[in-house]
Amino acid sequence: LAQDGDQQQPVHSPIGVRAHLVRMAGVPVASLSKEQQDELLCTYACLILHDDGAEINPGNMSKLITAAGCSVEGYWPMLMSKMVSNVGMDNLVKMGGGGGGGGQVCRQFQQ
Repeated sequence: LAQDGDQQQPVHSPIGVRAHLVRMAGVPVASLSKEQQDELLCTYACLILHDDGAEINPGNMSKLITAAGCSVEGYWPMLMSKMVSNVGMDNLVKMGGGGGGGGQVCRQFQQ
């Protein structure tokens, strides 16, 4: 759903399938602390590199973040790439995040 003021409008994909776009976060990025913004930037960088099949390392992450016109504290790319190296990006993606909702759907499948 595309945001049109407070109205949400359906978005149609190029192949004619109705796609629904969802907000990435429940709060505006500007309301996040610098540390939270840095973590979010590194998370997005990891996802982009993974999706592109590129190596996830501090150098590639920093280049991508800088190319986006952003910056993070120097330790973040190293920390995040080490986590990806130890756990694996596929496993991290499967773990998901803390996002809420969906409880009603789960209850319907359990019944």
